[in-house]
Amino acid sequence: MPIRAVLWDIDDTLFDYTGADAAGLAAQLEAVRLAERYGTPAQALALWREITDRHWARFAAGEGTFQGQRQERVREFLEQPAMTADEADAWFDQYVEHYKAAWTVFPDVVPALDALAAGYRHGVLSNSSTANQDPKLRRLGLRDRFEVLVCAVELGVSKPEAEAFLAACAELGLPPGEVAYVGDQPEIDARGARDAGLLAIWLDRTGGRGPGPDCVHRIEGLDGLPELLAGDTRFGARSGIR
Repeated sequence: MPIRAVLWDIDDTLFDYTGADAAGLAAQLEAVRLAERYGTPAQALALWREITDRHWARFAAGEGTFQGQRQERVREFLEQPAMTADEADAWFDQYVEHYKAAWTVFPDVVPALDALAAGYRHGVLSNSSTANQDPKLRRLGLRDRFEVLVCAVELGVSKPEAEAFLAACAELGLPPGEVAYVGDQPEIDARGARDAGLLAIWLDRTGGRGPGPDCVHRIEGLDGLPELLAGDTRFGARSGIR
């Protein structure tokens, strides 16, 4: 069954989330005069990401609200459990402005989308919210590249659950066997897509993270994606990319 469409993850796949997060947090800590509190910028970022991952996992499991997890992240990071919702929102909003100032698209994204434009339809499946991701794609100049934008917050189910991938395929009007998924997370993105019946492509931009799940194609950049999709796109294709 030929691949007719590509679904994309956004953060750390199309958009350099890690770089923007690091720059945004560093600028926020400078602005509120807390830069020395956490040791090095790398140590501050590691703590922020650990807190973010933990609270996001709870939210993805159905605990709390999108805004609530943001507030809890701020309270824990600042060690201020009594911080009001308005205070936490204000702190997070200030961080977001610094974070947005650092937004950038990976350099291989536009060339890959250009190369694939004539042969494939495109959509996005994100574990965030439409309110968050639609403005991001527009600011980055990418929104018009995608027919559909499906986000977990509105959908009510998130990756790696098969229902999330199948809902995005349904938005495209295609069966999962005719859709590829490209994402940077080997389990949430690649394994989830594979288990839902899509062609799973793990974008391992950093390299060296191991072979990844079985029956998943692994690439270290988007330069090789057109060749992979153009060949026999079932696992074990002549591309040799795993």
